[in-house]
Amino acid sequence: MARIVPDDWKSLATTGAAARERETLALLEEALPRDYTVYHGVHWTRLHEGFSVFGEADFVIVSPSGRVMIVEQKTGFLRETPKGLVKVYMQTERNVAIALARTIEGLHRRFTAAFGAGTYFIEELLYCPDHVVRDAAIAGVNPARIVDATRKDSLIETIRTALPGDEPRLACASKIHHFLADELALSPDASALVGQAGTLVTRLAGGLATWARRLEFSPFRLRVIGTAGSGKTQLAVQVMKDAVARGERPLYVCFNRPLADHIARVAPPQAKIANYHQLCDWIVRESGRAPDFQSNDVFDQLESAFAATPIDTGWQYDVLIVDEGQDFQQPWVPALERLLKPGGAWWWLEDPLQNLYMREPVALPGWTVLRESTNYRSPRDILGYLRNVVGATVPLAGSLTAGGPFDGSDISLSTYDETQTPESCIDATKRAITQALALGFRKQDIAVLSFRGREGSVLWPLDHLGPHRLRSFTGKYDLFGNPAYREGDVLLDSIYRFKGQSAPCVILSEVDFDAFDERNARKLFVGATRATMKLIVVASQRAARHLQLGEAKEQVA
Repeated sequence: MARIVPDDWKSLATTGAAARERETLALLEEALPRDYTVYHGVHWTRLHEGFSVFGEADFVIVSPSGRVMIVEQKTGFLRETPKGLVKVYMQTERNVAIALARTIEGLHRRFTAAFGAGTYFIEELLYCPDHVVRDAAIAGVNPARIVDATRKDSLIETIRTALPGDEPRLACASKIHHFLADELALSPDASALVGQAGTLVTRLAGGLATWARRLEFSPFRLRVIGTAGSGKTQLAVQVMKDAVARGERPLYVCFNRPLADHIARVAPPQAKIANYHQLCDWIVRESGRAPDFQSNDVFDQLESAFAATPIDTGWQYDVLIVDEGQDFQQPWVPALERLLKPGGAWWWLEDPLQNLYMREPVALPGWTVLRESTNYRSPRDILGYLRNVVGATVPLAGSLTAGGPFDGSDISLSTYDETQTPESCIDATKRAITQALALGFRKQDIAVLSFRGREGSVLWPLDHLGPHRLRSFTGKYDLFGNPAYREGDVLLDSIYRFKGQSAPCVILSEVDFDAFDERNARKLFVGATRATMKLIVVASQRAARHLQLGEAKEQVA
């Protein structure tokens, strides 16, 4: 059996196209000899710009000698055109040969810089198990290196012919393995848990989760200003783990209750997790007062009562982590500071682009500031789109860097007529769910996010969208302040509540506005960056004119 890197892929659930890649990975492991190594990108992303084993290069196979083969797998329907073989993605097409050539060219540049020109060999292979290539001459790829539906059984033979197992070992063979292994240093990613306890997706360790924790100064007061997908949540979880390992008590406080519930599932059990008002509630209750959650101003009451409640040592912690700091208010800072032990460490994590309430930044004089503008989570084409569209209104978005390898996710736009009844928006959202399911996403992989809050939403009162049951917050709390949810298969939430989380497929619905002002631009940024693989926007016709999605537009019937 071949060596597979990373090696714990079998325990992870796959969705969409990744499921087909997993089948191929299982075949490669079983059929290739043990002295072959397969580097793969199923469920993984990479840290640095450039080469990735996810995306165009689905697999990188290294022979015993160190000869390398790039395998690009294209499942589903392909079209043979005068310009070559193309893969159809909804309303767009991508030339397969050009994409593969770019991947190989990029790897050549990286290898030449690392090992020197002429010291290595890179082969190519196109694997399209569902398509029969009728005219190999126009496919744009060496016919001997195309394995189509008629030659599926010869995949392993083709690989072994191109990568002989008995040729002399290259001088740089061990370096090649080190290079590829370095690209795949993995650690758990908490943001991939979306409403389900059993789905864990891993991402490259690096960025905030690695080097921010190496900083040392006293007193430790670090303000991390990081964009969506930069690893702030992953950093928070790692900081809590570090504290527990040292025998210390960590406290994590965020703004949104859904994010607190989400973090509680992946944080060490010794950590205390709460959103700000939940924390206020606990401390106020312990002092002998029970908040009235039926009151319209219960949250204001909680804030005032917490600030006035004396804090004993049982509520003081060695490490305090504030997440979603852009949503916090200035009076909350001194109230929280009372929960930090003398000499304790305080982390403040925020993203100004996700400031949907348009609040003034909290002043933290004397704090050390760390900025990170690289997004490792969002597909590169989504981030490029946001740089152009949101960046024109919110300049900060224009400086974002794409750090993830996903590309070509092809944002989809479905429009509805805002002058018609709410059924127009509802029907367009139903179609978007059908489209997501057709692309291979499971219902639990889909999050329908309303561009509105609960008030004014035509979706929120619904239990179903067509045959799909909706899982959504009812707006009610139990006696202990826990939110109540409807039972369902497809998550329905607002972009306000879903900040800090993500889903493989996001349907951003009820996008409606006359003017694309700063607040609407920020809302689009937050909603779009929740998607890790696919974004479908359901927008009114008047809003669609501002979204600049062009060919992706689907007019209402």
